[in-house]
Amino acid sequence: MFRATIAVRSVCRITPELLRSRGIRGLLLDIDNTLTTHDNPVPAPGVEDWIAQMREAGIALRLVSNNHPPRVEPFAKRLGIPCICEGKKPLSSGFRRAMEDMRLPKKALCVVGDQIYTDILGANLFGVQSIYVPPMKLETTAFFRFKRCMEKPFLPKHFID
Repeated sequence: MFRATIAVRSVCRITPELLRSRGIRGLLLDIDNTLTTHDNPVPAPGVEDWIAQMREAGIALRLVSNNHPPRVEPFAKRLGIPCICEGKKPLSSGFRRAMEDMRLPKKALCVVGDQIYTDILGANLFGVQSIYVPPMKLETTAFFRFKRCMEKPFLPKHFID
């Protein structure tokens, strides 16, 4: 339940070819430490070009975040991607809403994120593929330091380059 389907070093390494080879036509994307650093309103370098590449390839995109609308909505608007705020990951409700909005079956969806206990566990509970990306920058609060420590046994050992 805590293992990702595959792992890459950055979202920018996810290619349309990789997605097509796995039957993926839609990505459910985390924001913080996946597309940008925590609470940063600006996408990480290369992310906007990567999103353009995904769109050109016909890959549907949705942001699914546990964060609140004041954080998520401006970021989503900047990228031009519909979003689900307060997605309650690892529960399935946010993923289900995104799936219904995208009108894609589960077998065509994949969750992309940096956290084992929200993104990856949530994908597995929902029954879709997942792509783990390491966090861009480790958080400094005690809660996140504890959570990252607890994730260590489940972190991928092999990454697709």
